[in-house]
Amino acid sequence: MPDTSTAPPTAPSSPRDERLLSLDALRGFDMFWIAGGEGIAHAAAELTSWGWLVWLSGQLEHPEWHGFQFYDLIFPLFLFIAGVSMPFSFEKRLARGDAKSRITRHVIIRGLVLVLLGMVYNGLLEFDWPNTRLPSVLGRIGLAYLFAGIIVLNTGWRGRLVWFAGLLVGYWAALKFVPVPGFGAGDLAPGHTLTDYVDRLLIPGHLYRGDRDPEGLFGTIPAIGTALAGALTGQFLKDNRRNGYFKTAAMVVVGLACLGLAQLWNRDFPINKNLWSSSFVLHCAGWSLLFLALFYLVIDVWRLRRWAFFFVVIGMNSILIYMAAQFVDFAYTTDFFFDGVLKHTGDYQPLLWSIALVAVKWLLLYLLYRKKIFLRV
Repeated sequence: MPDTSTAPPTAPSSPRDERLLSLDALRGFDMFWIAGGEGIAHAAAELTSWGWLVWLSGQLEHPEWHGFQFYDLIFPLFLFIAGVSMPFSFEKRLARGDAKSRITRHVIIRGLVLVLLGMVYNGLLEFDWPNTRLPSVLGRIGLAYLFAGIIVLNTGWRGRLVWFAGLLVGYWAALKFVPVPGFGAGDLAPGHTLTDYVDRLLIPGHLYRGDRDPEGLFGTIPAIGTALAGALTGQFLKDNRRNGYFKTAAMVVVGLACLGLAQLWNRDFPINKNLWSSSFVLHCAGWSLLFLALFYLVIDVWRLRRWAFFFVVIGMNSILIYMAAQFVDFAYTTDFFFDGVLKHTGDYQPLLWSIALVAVKWLLLYLLYRKKIFLRV
């Protein structure tokens, strides 16, 4: 996933140029779950059968179609955070004299590189073209970042809000009223939707579900809205006329409003990650705002930061740890260092092994953090 950071956080010289450490920490919290936190939760639930752990373990699964679990938030939250970073990054570059055309070129290149990395992650270098899956998590992030970045560079907050609403309403209208051969209009069953039909027409190679792909092309349209929701939030956070408590309260209020609107829209256009439905965009925007409000209040307003260091280390090299999982055998490394100890721990072994796996990954990221090595796109 894209790492929008450029250097380790330092003490701010003024409120205007302060880096939001909460963004790095929240990005790291987000990545923690797919870097091994999920395995810890499942193993702990299996070992203890405690109610809250069983509930958390259940939340770390994707619904088959309609519905929402916490695990569905991981992907859109990351894209939302990338959007939040846009106003900070773009305005900083404009202030130092970079031409808008140069920034636009960088946005396009970054987006296309992420698409390429996503293909590599899915096995592009195996050169088995008919069976290669071209859509990917990184690919959707790259395309959504690319188009949202161009919108942000060429509009003010009103224009971004219009684009956000237009994308969501337009996507809903397309799936609701455009007929699909063999299924008609408004059929939201798996494989029957306009999203799935367009992807089958346009995407070569292998689709993840055979007749559909949750990271396909057409579903990228509302994903642009997810990034724009983050960009609108980032622009608001840059407003130095408002204090941190006002900003926190505003994010909570707007987040709750988004959740309410999502539930209303859910009656006609169900919350569905596979389709990245418009109600799903609003639902995830609501939860993203609530999480960001909490992290922002504690880390950047109250300045309670020591606890967040664990997550910051992950968040500063998010794209590296995501790609590394495909090319580095962390399980073998964990066994190499810990198998001699863990094999004597009985029923606790699965839980302790899951913790050790996260520790191995985190120590690698910490070493890179200390050396100020950050993989950037």
